[in-house]
Amino acid sequence: MTDLAKPNLPTDTVTLPNGGLMPLIGFGTWQIKGEEAVAATAAALEAGYRHLDTATVYENEGQVGQALRDSGVAREQVFVTTKCPPHRTGQELDTLRQSLNLLGTDYVDLWLIHWPADNGSNVDLWRAFLEAQESGLARDIGVSNFDAQMIDDLVSATGTSPSVNQIEWSPLLFDASVVEQHRARGVALEGYSALRGGTLEHPAIVKIADNAGRTPAQVIIRWHLQHGIVVIPKSRNADRIRSNADVGDFELSSADMEALDALGGKADA
Repeated sequence: MTDLAKPNLPTDTVTLPNGGLMPLIGFGTWQIKGEEAVAATAAALEAGYRHLDTATVYENEGQVGQALRDSGVAREQVFVTTKCPPHRTGQELDTLRQSLNLLGTDYVDLWLIHWPADNGSNVDLWRAFLEAQESGLARDIGVSNFDAQMIDDLVSATGTSPSVNQIEWSPLLFDASVVEQHRARGVALEGYSALRGGTLEHPAIVKIADNAGRTPAQVIIRWHLQHGIVVIPKSRNADRIRSNADVGDFELSSADMEALDALGGKADA
């Protein structure tokens, strides 16, 4: 693919507490494994994505790392996230070192607790994450699938807030109070599964997309960007990977943004 064929991918970032610049658009790799994971990640990097999202439980860190090494893109130009499952309590640093070995890198830009522990060990996990950050293995640390109270519990126990909380998010899940809770705490909000759950077929989203001459996926991704929320669309298809990134040359109107926000039913919370 020539440079002329590359999508118009925005370079907007959010600055994390440790100084890292996290691109608002990343490439998600959930449920993509084996050679498909290598090919899809390679296509994303070729299309200009500079943010890759993986996890221990995805079982594809090795393939994501291979694609990054083979891409010719310098490691420091790519923001890499991986995640630790909470049942690895007591083995957190070993888990991270395994991830780093598979990814073929000395550090990750962001390491997340993948979901809350059900045995009350979130604070223990978080202390290990702080140790990983202090040692330079993870530039920034955060959580996934946490609510505001869980975040506050970590801060109360350690004095350190997560840099990021990655949660399921889309226009159909929009809740203004959740956005405000994160902003008030200085926690970057990152959404996953934006293109699932009926969003691509929703009549209101399809109508806005048709009026803009865009795909529903592009409208949803653009909506995230205009809210300053990180989005990590995933696809196995190289054309869709490029299309999802091609959102830098249009903007949604304030009326479109309000209409999309209203789909969650909590736009005025």
